[in-house]
Amino acid sequence: MSQADSKSKLNLFSFSGNMRILHLTWFAFFISFMVWFAHAPLMVVIRETFGLSDQEVKALLILNVAMTIPARIVVGMLVDRFGPRIMFSSILILSGIFCIAFSMAQNYQQLATLRFLLGFVGAGFVVGIRMISEWFPARQTGVAQGIYGGWGNFGSAASAMLLPGLALLYGGDDGWRYAIASTGIIAILYGIFYYFAVTNTPKGSTYFKPKKMGGMEVTSKFDFFLYLVVSIPMYGALAVLAWKLSPANLNWFDNSITYGIYATLTAVYLYQSFNIYQVNKEIFKKDVPDIFKYDFSQVAVLNLAYLVTFGSELALVSMLPLFYKDTFEISTVLAGILAAIYPVMNLIARPAGGVISDKFGRKRTLTVLFTGIALSFALLAQVDSSWALPLVVVTTIICGLFSKAGSGAVFAMVPLIQRRMTGQIAGMTGAYGNIGGVMFLTILSFVSTQAFFMFIAGAGAIVLFAIIVFSREPHGQMAEVMPDGSVEMIDVS
Repeated sequence: MSQADSKSKLNLFSFSGNMRILHLTWFAFFISFMVWFAHAPLMVVIRETFGLSDQEVKALLILNVAMTIPARIVVGMLVDRFGPRIMFSSILILSGIFCIAFSMAQNYQQLATLRFLLGFVGAGFVVGIRMISEWFPARQTGVAQGIYGGWGNFGSAASAMLLPGLALLYGGDDGWRYAIASTGIIAILYGIFYYFAVTNTPKGSTYFKPKKMGGMEVTSKFDFFLYLVVSIPMYGALAVLAWKLSPANLNWFDNSITYGIYATLTAVYLYQSFNIYQVNKEIFKKDVPDIFKYDFSQVAVLNLAYLVTFGSELALVSMLPLFYKDTFEISTVLAGILAAIYPVMNLIARPAGGVISDKFGRKRTLTVLFTGIALSFALLAQVDSSWALPLVVVTTIICGLFSKAGSGAVFAMVPLIQRRMTGQIAGMTGAYGNIGGVMFLTILSFVSTQAFFMFIAGAGAIVLFAIIVFSREPHGQMAEVMPDGSVEMIDVS
């Protein structure tokens, strides 16, 4: 084994130095996902308690991932500015309060409002990406980010496996309420602990911050306009949600409110575009020195890739329990356990995506994994009630292995683009994962599950083409300016 290889190994059983930060941070993410998806394995009971229609249930699933879109953008900016320590603690405490409130909801409007607000907890993912990038060098970025994301994502599986049983243990008509509230209490307590247990950087290291707030810095005129285009889907996804709740669908509010939301989203986009210009107006006056340039198209490709990988995960985690129960007429507990197998694979698949990226190259890994995503979801689209249940579970496992490894590969590359903006880049890429969740769940509300799975396969094929044509392997070094004005070169390969 070469010295470089030995240095790239991580001792997972260590709880000192950067490994301590990794373990504390992936567990913070784990708890945030438990809170975020605490409702999914209990949705059958919630549906019966409140007498919800099929469309109301699907609207709740969409609402659950909608807030995360703007939250990840805002939190990405805030974490670059204030650091991950205070941001992750704040997110856990606030989301824990929302979770307890959700468990006390008395009608559908309260359920929907609190599920929308709870989407905020999904922004915690962005915070951990910045924290891990501060504590691990480029040669370990893939595996460290993969462990963080994969083991943290397991929180949704933990909810699926534990909460139905916990609800039964509490017993009574309100057992599900106590089970969900328990996750909120855990989040609040761990948020307080995390604040006192970590630091933003290793001792003596510099925490690089963006020069300006309000938007991401780009380094060319083309990238500026690409940035404006890439920002549109974030507002479009929220517009789709408003349409879903309009008189044309669920009739949750009237046309005047719907059009008001459309107008507000348009105004916010224009305001954000102005802020982006303010941050980047110097590029229209003089060229950025080559040493500080980066290619924003790489961010755009990673956005699309995560839209498919994490977007499909959000959608499947939300719909698999009901899919198994309604298609194969099995018990709620068994449906929850079988559905939990899908996110459980995050434990190995997402870190594996990072490890493979570190060893064989970022672009090559993404190319292979997206080929697998397109083919495996096309196979899953053939499933119906005539299939043997174990075969369906195996097929979802194959889909999960490719998509979750794909998520690991995406975030093996994200921290290597521009260090001081890692939070903002991770925020935008993470937001695209939620855009994918909204898009796929919206598609599901109109088509059969077979067509839904085929749509994911088609999206995977499109992104595969974008990776092959536009993605480039990170290499060399990136430059960052120290507080004293000197330049530090950071290895990215």
